[in-house]
Amino acid sequence: MTTTYQRIVLASRPKGAVLPENFRIETASLPDLKAGEVLVRNHYLSLDPYMRGRMSEAKSYAASQPLDETMIGGTAGEVVASNNPKFAVGDKVVGMMGWAEMGIDDGRNLRKVDTTHVPLSAYLGAVGMPGMTAWYGLNQIIAPKAGETVVVTAASGAVGSAVGQLAKLRGCRAVGIAGGPEKCAYVVNELGFDACVDYKAGNLKADLLAAAPNGIDGIFENVGGEVFDRALSQTNAFARVALCGLIAGYNGEETPLRNTRFLLTNRMTLRGFIVTEHMEFWPQGLAELGMLVGTGKLKYRETIAPNLAAAPEAFIGLLQGRNFGKQLVKLTG
Repeated sequence: MTTTYQRIVLASRPKGAVLPENFRIETASLPDLKAGEVLVRNHYLSLDPYMRGRMSEAKSYAASQPLDETMIGGTAGEVVASNNPKFAVGDKVVGMMGWAEMGIDDGRNLRKVDTTHVPLSAYLGAVGMPGMTAWYGLNQIIAPKAGETVVVTAASGAVGSAVGQLAKLRGCRAVGIAGGPEKCAYVVNELGFDACVDYKAGNLKADLLAAAPNGIDGIFENVGGEVFDRALSQTNAFARVALCGLIAGYNGEETPLRNTRFLLTNRMTLRGFIVTEHMEFWPQGLAELGMLVGTGKLKYRETIAPNLAAAPEAFIGLLQGRNFGKQLVKLTG
């Protein structure tokens, strides 16, 4: 059995935009497996926008990523050695092994998954944290009624694509906002949204008015900035906002809001959330998401970088919106 593996550590903290030199790839030695421990060969690594916040030392909801340690990240892989009776060699598992080809865990941070009907990679996307983020924000914060209009920013991404499809299943009008005609065509033609606004086309106000002629009852916000500001101006009374991300400002850009008065005049509810703080909902949500993916009712798309060395550029592309759907890194040949 191999005694070494490759990993990527945080070499320096970004000053503004993330750069490749903020990362360093290393060869590390595998320690001997202790009693109760499991050795996992990671097949896929999940790249997610939250990682940008962890790279900073600024105060946030979670501790900063330490320098010179394996970058944080969700993984899906296979047990290759086990001293834990709950896990057998060959078990497929998801966990938080980080940007690394292999990892050791005592089993408490691993979850066995069934790949009979759901591909392993989907447990990092539609049937993983992104899917649960969509499920929780839509159901527990926006809580839409049939016939209401739900607007979803970053609609072609891993979270946004699931939000719109779940909203449609609940009888809502789903309006996506995405960057570019190709992404908007995918959102409408493949995911089944009722409409999609291309914010890069330069007609955001008119296009969003046309896409949501009856106003907006719910906003699932992933982006912030101008797009969020425009959506606020078209809300109906008692609209709800699930504030999931503000990627437009993750590199320190200013993201001013001019239409905050609508929060008051429309008696709106705005709630930020971190889905890992609501684990009590995960069994219910994952069961529904797994059923929907397994039966083809919840569609998803993946952008997969070819190997660990490609992870930094893939992550930078994710922050710039270059990916399509869920951004993954393939860690095995």
